[in-house]
Amino acid sequence: MDSFLTFFEHMPNGQKLAWIIICMAIFWILEGIYPLVRFSYKKWRHARLNLLLLSSTVLINVLFGLATAKIFIWSAKAEFGLLHLLNFPIWIELVLAIMLLDFIAQYVVHVLLHKISFMWRFHMVHHSDTHVDVTTGTRHHPGDYIFRELFALIAIVVSGMPLAFYIFYRILTILFTYMSHANFVLPFWLDRVLSSIFITPNIHKFHHHYARPWTDTNYGNIFSLWDRLFGTFVYDDPKKVTYGLDVLDDGRSNEIPYQLKVPFDRTIKTDY
Repeated sequence: MDSFLTFFEHMPNGQKLAWIIICMAIFWILEGIYPLVRFSYKKWRHARLNLLLLSSTVLINVLFGLATAKIFIWSAKAEFGLLHLLNFPIWIELVLAIMLLDFIAQYVVHVLLHKISFMWRFHMVHHSDTHVDVTTGTRHHPGDYIFRELFALIAIVVSGMPLAFYIFYRILTILFTYMSHANFVLPFWLDRVLSSIFITPNIHKFHHHYARPWTDTNYGNIFSLWDRLFGTFVYDDPKKVTYGLDVLDDGRSNEIPYQLKVPFDRTIKTDY
């Protein structure tokens, strides 16, 4: 277990980037062979905006990485955080850390991104995609992603987890993000079984429905536990879903200037 954690603690940035590319490529291929919805769109043109926003996400990660490193050093020296109060086997502490991160840095902040008008304006860009596929997982306005990173820092401080736990969590997050957004068919019985614990492709598609109440459901990223626990879980036929947002111009879903200005356009209604 120690060598496993050491690997992630010292994982080079090149390997992290390679993991992003590998995960995206795998699901890109799967959705091309077994599509859930047969879109009539130019896939690469659609991906351009989403991949551009990925570049801003990578930059934000680098900047926050500096602050995160200092927090890990301080937490270890001060022995601050919940995990410092426990004496469980490492693998149990790893699971607890992942669950805490998934709850605070994914579920909680995601709910707030929907419920607080100022935050929702930034998150609308993610929901504006009218052709949800694997690249939609990278579609985050810089403001949206900064909110997410701030809550990740909160989770790190609260837990007192080591760096290796956090890196492993980020690796899992990349996998689940691309899988849940990918436009591919997962056998209903398998999706149903997996969804009892995890967020699956079928589950997350309802979150991308163009109108409430489905838009405000299935907030989780890794575990479906939080949605089930707090009454935000829904399961139905994903082919009933219509992507996009009812308050935005669907015809401008792939326009980079329009999407970047969405949070600051006061003519756009937010329903809040």
